Amino acid sequence: MAASVSVSGANAALQMALALQSPATAAGLATALQVSVPTLHRQLQRLPAGRLVTAGKARRARYALRRPLRGGFEDLPVYVINTQGRAELLAPLALLHPEGSHIGFGDSPWPVPQAGRDGWWPGLPYPLSDMRPQGYMGRQFARAEHRLLGVPEDPSRWTDDEVLHVLTQRGDDASGNLIVGDPAYRAWQVARTAQLTPLEPEETAACYAALAARAVTAGVPGSSAAGEFPKFAAQRAVPTGQASETSHVLVKFSGADGSPAVRRWADLLVCEHLALAQLLRMPGLSAARSRILAHEGRTFLEVERFDRHGAWGRSALCSLETVNAAFLGDVSRDWVRLAKRLAHAGLLTADDVTRVAHLWWFGRLIGNTDMHAGNLSFRPVAGHLTVAPAYDMLPMFEAPLAGGEVAPRVFDPPLPLPPERAVWHAACAAALAFWRAAADDARISAAFRARCASHGDRLEAAARHA
Repeated sequence: MAASVSVSGANAALQMALALQSPATAAGLATALQVSVPTLHRQLQRLPAGRLVTAGKARRARYALRRPLRGGFEDLPVYVINTQGRAELLAPLALLHPEGSHIGFGDSPWPVPQAGRDGWWPGLPYPLSDMRPQGYMGRQFARAEHRLLGVPEDPSRWTDDEVLHVLTQRGDDASGNLIVGDPAYRAWQVARTAQLTPLEPEETAACYAALAARAVTAGVPGSSAAGEFPKFAAQRAVPTGQASETSHVLVKFSGADGSPAVRRWADLLVCEHLALAQLLRMPGLSAARSRILAHEGRTFLEVERFDRHGAWGRSALCSLETVNAAFLGDVSRDWVRLAKRLAHAGLLTADDVTRVAHLWWFGRLIGNTDMHAGNLSFRPVAGHLTVAPAYDMLPMFEAPLAGGEVAPRVFDPPLPLPPERAVWHAACAAALAFWRAAADDARISAAFRARCASHGDRLEAAARHA
């Protein structure tokens, strides 16, 4: 009896020590418990089955206790969908006491920080970060589903555990190519089996108008691609003559009341389409394919999802914001500075740094004042990163104020430092082409076309002094 009580007490002490530090080394645990390392190893073997997570070889070996997610201690399967639409198990994800998680990405294309090489993560692993519901669609999703899922209505208040719970239940169409948990995977299977028919060209605009009305009034459960502009996800048949890799699109839309603010947002949607088209013409750069539709007073910007391929294929994706948090921890918003630091860390090539610089200067020279780190993304390839197609590129300095007022603004093009001159002039040529295209586009209001012409003149004048 005494021996049994002793073993029970030792197990309790060991679990308490593991619950306070995660992951822990054998030497650290032995010191905390005041036992030898061989004794500690024997105690580890006596822990209840399934509670212990172990990873790392020899002196890198670490130990942690599994932490339950809503009462369940089972590891969560993380599935990966390839570009052909085939699913495979990537690895199991375990939650740890007192915080953090464990999952290995060693055989995947994702680069892994030094601290995560044995699968230990201080929170959720960064490849899952951009899957969380966020932006306009994330807020609408949370508004519609929060009671059923048992989470706060505001997704910005969700803990990592709440994000993970939501992903396991509704994360079948999140950004990128990962699916967490069997319920979400089964939902993806059901959708695939259903073989929904994409919207035909003649019905697309009317269906978009109905989806926009629904998004405004009731919220849209489902995909959680990031962004603040009102939007929804859809599948449309590929229009005749349009180069396309997938039927999956995100659709941004304007209001329908014809007010000055709504007119300005509609103009900016056309500008975004023109900016993306211009980027597609720049050597070495890629951008999301887009088109403009109009129906029932609304303007729609349809943007093809570049993390989708064919009907069911997917590819991995992560934002600069997420990569920065995982590898750099830099507070800067300067894309070029962050790209150079990622290159110094061996994650980006010099050519990709140049691509980022061209995007950065093009955005600034078309007045894009919303170039935060969530608006640039990368694809993981063989343990490195490559620049994903550009998106969310438009002259946001011309956006209406929060109250709806359309205030006049002066465009003051930023000038380069001498080492930046070559990239600046290349971006300037593309930006000038954008302003001229916007000034001539009949889908844009006459007053805003005049502003675009003026902005182009100011940029042309600035180029003579750069």
